[in-house]
Amino acid sequence: MSNHECADDELETGRLTELARVQARAEARAIEAMIGYRDAEYQRIAGLDRPLMRQVERAVVVLEIGQAMGLSEAQVHGRLASADRVREHTPRVWLAFHDGTINEARMREISSTVDMLQRDDSYIRLDQSVVAYAESHTVSELRRWLRRFVDRVETDLALERAEQARERRRVDVRHGDDGMATLLAGLTSPQAAAAMKRLTVEAKAMGADDPRTLAQRQADLLASWLTNNEDGETSIHAHIAVKLSAETFTGARDGFAESADGSWSCPASWVLSPDLVANPIWHRLIVDPVTDDVLAHQYLGRLAPESLKLALLFRDGVCQAPGCLVPADRCDGDHRQPWPDGPTSGENMWPLCRRHHILKGHRIIQWVLPSGRTVDAEPAHRQPPESPPSRMEHRTAHLLANH
Repeated sequence: MSNHECADDELETGRLTELARVQARAEARAIEAMIGYRDAEYQRIAGLDRPLMRQVERAVVVLEIGQAMGLSEAQVHGRLASADRVREHTPRVWLAFHDGTINEARMREISSTVDMLQRDDSYIRLDQSVVAYAESHTVSELRRWLRRFVDRVETDLALERAEQARERRRVDVRHGDDGMATLLAGLTSPQAAAAMKRLTVEAKAMGADDPRTLAQRQADLLASWLTNNEDGETSIHAHIAVKLSAETFTGARDGFAESADGSWSCPASWVLSPDLVANPIWHRLIVDPVTDDVLAHQYLGRLAPESLKLALLFRDGVCQAPGCLVPADRCDGDHRQPWPDGPTSGENMWPLCRRHHILKGHRIIQWVLPSGRTVDAEPAHRQPPESPPSRMEHRTAHLLANH
């Protein structure tokens, strides 16, 4: 591709970026107009004499906004509530939304997190750090970042909510159309009904001395049936990894364990139980809180041994191309610096999905898009909120211009 063509592409992508900002600003203007109309009407209604009339008039305000915007009343309530939370608790986020730096989808994800937080200093920390991340990452990446932010800054409250959620564990059957139902999987309704009946009968048969509720027994029974054989031993031949800091592992502080691909987390105590220790399908990776590094060995051959493949899978979780969330177990093991100049080691290897592996060059330290724009390679879930940049942020690859 010629320099002229690259310049044209950069102009086109720059125009797309500006259009996205224009759209975000339009979304902000619409929300601001909704707020302005609501506040003006509420002020007018407050001057009415009769309480019943004030109540009726306030209810009509949301309906009027919905009719004007083509939205349902529930949608209007949701948008206004999201905006009110952000305006009150995270003014920098609101300003970024007003300026088109972040769009409504990102603003609403942040607002949902604000709704979960309970401490004033947590709002301040979120407001100081989230905009820079939100403007350069996808909504899915932002959602994971926000979840981990809550886990980190209000760990005690998040642990309490997690324990409360675990108390609500249960098994449900949801019947649908065409004789089908869902019991954590698609089944026919007769099969699902039979499975639920068996769960109920066997859960009740455990006796009144069992301290668990019926729903909890059913959930535990189903988990046991899915993972153990008739002798009660694990029958899953698979590898599951969770990462937790050394401080959390040793019990020096409470915290969370996170799955290798960043898609879920749970209180660390759940994966530190004696029962789980003896289960061979689980891998608990103790990581450095700053570098996230769990690898230290180097191998002489070109092909990574199985132990290194698993370590790469668990360390990185997903494809290391920017914004790509293809699970690492569906990726190729790639040498950043080509072998034999580059070693077969955790320091020099990472997972890339086949598409990004084909597009990658080996001699540049950043992803360089055909437009000339550079993007950091580390996916969102590897970077802990408010932590120093990891070494992975400085290692990237080069997208070939002629793909």
